[in-house]
Amino acid sequence: MPLFLIFIVIPIIELTVILQVSGAIGVLWTVLLILMTAMIGVTLLRQQGLATLMRAGQKMQQGQLPAQELAEGFLLALAGALLLTPGFVTDALGFSLLVPGVRKLLVKSVIKLLQPRMMSNMGGGFSQTFEQKTYTEAHRDSSGRRHQETIIEGEFKRED
Repeated sequence: MPLFLIFIVIPIIELTVILQVSGAIGVLWTVLLILMTAMIGVTLLRQQGLATLMRAGQKMQQGQLPAQELAEGFLLALAGALLLTPGFVTDALGFSLLVPGVRKLLVKSVIKLLQPRMMSNMGGGFSQTFEQKTYTEAHRDSSGRRHQETIIEGEFKRED
C-alpha cells in the first residue's frame, strides 16, 4: 500500500494541483515557481543540515548520544526528498519539515522508531553488553499441581 501511495496517488495529486496552478498563472510561471521552490528549499536544507550535523558532532565529542540530532537529520533528509520532487504538495510538506517547531514535534516519534537501533553498539567509547539466560523450571504448588515457569536472568552493563 505505501508504494501504491508513493508512486500512484501522490503523482496524481501533484499533477492535478500543477494543472490548476498553470491554468491560473500560466505554464511558464508554474515551471519557474516549481524551480524556485526547489532552489530555496535546497538552500534552507543545506543550512539546517549543517547546523544539525555540527550539533551532533559536539554531542558525540562530549560522549553523549545525539538522538535529537539523528532524528532531525532523518526529517531533514525526508524534507530534501520532498523538496526535490516536482510539485506543490510535496514542496509544502518539505517546507513544513524545515520549520524547527514542526520538526521538534515530530522528533519524539522518530526517536521512538530509532531508539532500538541507537541502543546497539555505536563504538567511539560507548558500548553496551547484555547477557541473558533463559530456562524452564518445574515445581509443584501447595495443591500438588505441577507448574512450569520460564525464568529469564540477565545482566546489563553500559560503559561510557
